[in-house]
Amino acid sequence: MQMGGLHREKAWLCLVLILSQISCSIGFRRISSAAIGSSFLKNNNRFPSPLANKEDGEESSTVHKPSFVLQNLLDLRGGAKRGGGRTASLSGSRSKSKTERSATGKKKVGAAAKAAEKENKSALSDTLSKYKKILPLTRLHITLVGVTTMLGLILGEEMTQALLALDPTRIMYGLEVWRPFSAAAFLGPPSIGWLMSGYYLFEYGSTLERAYGTAQHFMFLGLQILSLTILSILTGQPFFAQSLITSMLHVLSRSMPHQKVKWLIFTVPYWSLPYGLMATDVLQAQSAMAALPHILGILSGHMYYFHKFVWPKLGHVDWLVPPTFIQKRLDPQAATDEASNKESINKALKNRKRSKGRKLGSSK
Repeated sequence: MQMGGLHREKAWLCLVLILSQISCSIGFRRISSAAIGSSFLKNNNRFPSPLANKEDGEESSTVHKPSFVLQNLLDLRGGAKRGGGRTASLSGSRSKSKTERSATGKKKVGAAAKAAEKENKSALSDTLSKYKKILPLTRLHITLVGVTTMLGLILGEEMTQALLALDPTRIMYGLEVWRPFSAAAFLGPPSIGWLMSGYYLFEYGSTLERAYGTAQHFMFLGLQILSLTILSILTGQPFFAQSLITSMLHVLSRSMPHQKVKWLIFTVPYWSLPYGLMATDVLQAQSAMAALPHILGILSGHMYYFHKFVWPKLGHVDWLVPPTFIQKRLDPQAATDEASNKESINKALKNRKRSKGRKLGSSK
């Protein structure tokens, strides 16, 4: 019986080696020696041990285990072992390393996406913060330029003219009171000229508002829209946004006329800059009619400059002083400072009236 068991073990061992070689050469990785070894271990349960005690009439509960040499061969070929073994640990470590690598890769991709999203948010927040830092009236004017430009792109040229252009009949009888404001904000479709005009609006509008205050800039814009509306209706101009920008530049140039500034490649006095921009537009359009908006802007701007800075010096009343409620609403700090200055002047005058005069020649 023992000899028969040894022969069976040798036969199974040869079969295991042959089948493992065949599976490796053909490429069927699923049929491995591990599966064959495990089936061999399972099938060994069917063969009773030769040391079983048959004389007592009891069934033997012992199982014939593979020999030491067979077990080493199974370990060498990657056979499966109960309770875990070398093959299970290697495969587990490989799958774990693959999982870690994939997880690490996902984390890297997720980090890159989060970084890109953070950069986009930071760029958007920077743009919004810069937009909010623009002075109030200039920011409102730039916003109206953007809104009217979008409406012009959506509606088309004909509908834009019908909806946004100056029309005295519709303003007076149709009560379409938005037309002077839309005419002051529409710069045409997006182009290089539109971009340059937007830059000039931001530059000159911010400079004026910063120099004279928001309340005084409100008075300037109100007078310009009123005067340019009248002049544009008389000359047949549907829009006067370019004229408004020229009027801003003219007022700034009159404040410091002899300062040297750069225009293109030339150094010119500040007072000549509006005329230089007018000459540039005439040369680009190759038409003398391109000078008309600039001429209207220079006229309306000079009217404001004369009544604000020249007229009071001749002894007349400055009627372009903003009302108190506008100062409190737009320039609360300036209104507070002005009120404190008035109080200090009144106190000084009262103290001077109450004090006694000194006699001539007195030391005290």
